[in-house]
Amino acid sequence: MAKLPIIVAPDPRLKIKAQPVQTVDEDVRKLMDDMLETMYGAHGIGLAAPQVGDKRRVIVIDVARENEDPKPIALANPQIVEISDDDRIHEEGCLSLPEHYAEVQRPDWVKVRYLDRDNEIREIKAEGIMATCIQHEIDHLDGVLFVDHVSSLKRNMILRKLQKAKKLAQQTA
Repeated sequence: MAKLPIIVAPDPRLKIKAQPVQTVDEDVRKLMDDMLETMYGAHGIGLAAPQVGDKRRVIVIDVARENEDPKPIALANPQIVEISDDDRIHEEGCLSLPEHYAEVQRPDWVKVRYLDRDNEIREIKAEGIMATCIQHEIDHLDGVLFVDHVSSLKRNMILRKLQKAKKLAQQTA
């Protein structure tokens, strides 16, 4: 396994629409493993392939709390097939938008169909933080960031701060 560099916004690679995986083979499983290692190393709870420069529809998630055993899940071609009629608001952050958070409204639960590590079609119903995380990561596969769900004023403020931080980092490098 290898830690991968995480792309930080603003970056056009985060706006691409990822391509479906034809089959979950050894190469896709390696990507899943590398993404999990990268996510854990960055203290995240979810990561999408476009965030590490890969254009495949792959996400990894682990919403286990610090005192719980890890419960990683890797999904290829995740697709929301059913959503709750009720919404919930949750403060979201993102490894590609470090140190920035905003409240986002999303369906309270979702049912998702995906390919697992063994290339088997699976379906799960996710609720609470897991539902929020899955929707957030699927958004990444479609080139959507959590700031795209907030007011343009707040979005522009966050993206300007990230751009300024990038320029400062380049000057000191």
